[in-house]
Amino acid sequence: MQERVWFFNAEMTHSILFLPYKRKYVVTLQPFLIIGMMICKISNQSANPLPKYATRLSAGVDLYANLTDSMIVEPMQRVLVPTGYFLEIPEGYEAQVRPRSGLAIKHGITVLNSPGTIDADYRGEIKVILINLSDEPFEIKNGERIAQMVFARCERVEWQEVAEISDTERGTGGFGSSGK
Repeated sequence: MQERVWFFNAEMTHSILFLPYKRKYVVTLQPFLIIGMMICKISNQSANPLPKYATRLSAGVDLYANLTDSMIVEPMQRVLVPTGYFLEIPEGYEAQVRPRSGLAIKHGITVLNSPGTIDADYRGEIKVILINLSDEPFEIKNGERIAQMVFARCERVEWQEVAEISDTERGTGGFGSSGK
């Protein structure tokens, strides 16, 4: 079997793929996107590893608890868990702190202000507000994965003040008005 052969146009926006098929080549034109890697500066003042993606296609990096002693979170109790991470997020981006699904379904532990936004100009330690929604105490140990962090581009808005806004089919219907 012959190998696949790729060619790219000069603007690197499309690729041409030659696929071997019955001793001939099938040609396909495909959009091509080069995804750049955002660089974020971090000062890790914990003994834990840097936040990392659990898998190659994970959207968020795991955040680890930075504790000297384990912490017991009682039912319906809120706690602020330090990570030991200090970030310099690039302008035009934010970091969003989100719950870990396994902690939520297995133990009722979630991020209270989900998603918690970390602005690009914040330079303090990243801390995670957790709440125990279960009826059992939960122990958080040093180095435990407590949340995930996703980076997103942020657009700034310039307001255009008007007397009225346009109407839509939905109108002012909210909170379940579009159906079950």
